[in-house]
Amino acid sequence: MTEPTIAAKKPAVLTLEPGTYAWCTCGLSENQPFCNGSHQGTDFTPMTFELDEEKQVALCQCKYTENPPYCDGSHAKL
Repeated sequence: MTEPTIAAKKPAVLTLEPGTYAWCTCGLSENQPFCNGSHQGTDFTPMTFELDEEKQVALCQCKYTENPPYCDGSHAKL
């Protein structure tokens, strides 16, 4: 598997608490947009990101963003 699976063609808009998160890069996680370990056996690894304060974010679910883990509208071109 060299290309990610498109989990959804829209971002996950969430309000997240301060902390460290693991964003799914493969698209296989059943806990989108977060990693659940489904990448095991692939070339993908989750991307960790940290928030210092509560924040509303739009996390990419198509996995083709140029600004991971955040949505940049790339899903509109798929």
